[in-house]
Amino acid sequence: MRGWSVNFRDLMIAKGLYPKPVKPDVVALSDGAGEVVRVGAGVTRWAPGDGVVGLYFPRWLSGPGTPGRTADELGGTVDGVLAEYVTFGEDAVVAVPSHLDFGEAATLPSAGLTAWRAVMEEARLTPGTSLLTQGSGGVSTFALQFASLAGARTVATSSSDKKLEALKALGATDVINYVTTPAWGTAAAELTAGGVDHVVDVGGAGTLPESVNAARVGGHISVVGVLAHGSGLDPLLVLAKQLTLRGLTNASRESFEEMNRAVERHGLRPVIDKRFGFDEIDRAYRYLESGVHIGKIVVDAG
Repeated sequence: MRGWSVNFRDLMIAKGLYPKPVKPDVVALSDGAGEVVRVGAGVTRWAPGDGVVGLYFPRWLSGPGTPGRTADELGGTVDGVLAEYVTFGEDAVVAVPSHLDFGEAATLPSAGLTAWRAVMEEARLTPGTSLLTQGSGGVSTFALQFASLAGARTVATSSSDKKLEALKALGATDVINYVTTPAWGTAAAELTAGGVDHVVDVGGAGTLPESVNAARVGGHISVVGVLAHGSGLDPLLVLAKQLTLRGLTNASRESFEEMNRAVERHGLRPVIDKRFGFDEIDRAYRYLESGVHIGKIVVDAG
């Protein structure tokens, strides 16, 4: 293993707050990339020296995320990748895009692929459509980058004017400070003349009411996180606006390979806020917990 990235899920597991089953004394982290050292008999997809990155769900190769395909998740029900050497099934990795280093590639399995699915597979964004992103974390910055590649109009929210400037530099068409504008969903709807086509919601209960306000009639909301607490959602507006709410987490190897082709074709580079050494993993967790980052936090082997 040569590079890793940390996610909010990793922090929840470390604190014992993750709501899904976790293997006792599990090896941490779901996201990592490295170099093939040795292959087993009969392996044809890879050879020593190949750069690869692991799948979050090692058994989800194609099609929908059935219970069987998503039963194993790295760093949760099975050991993760925070190690010097890791054994994968030959189908459970994809190639590192040729222009990325291992740390950059390690940002792709969770944040990158979840954003790709939300923006390109669920929203099917095209020029002239619109998207709202929340905050400046990994999923949101990837969603902003992918939407910009698609030529979509993007509205980004954050609690920090400094972060909003950074999001504008990444391609956000409009920005809203959700602290100074608590009714940010209504503000987004006004900016887009009736509401955005798609919302990537990372907050869950704490943000869904405003996400519903932001969406146009017949719009879509992808619920990809549970970062914010709240009082819940009144379904009346969901009914009145005929909205589609879709919970999603990650995607298949097939989608991962499709995303990587786009990443490589456009020379897209993940937004990385800070890098830590392998022996600084505790500092990486604390930095993630602080919430000051924009994009991803990466750990390098050195």
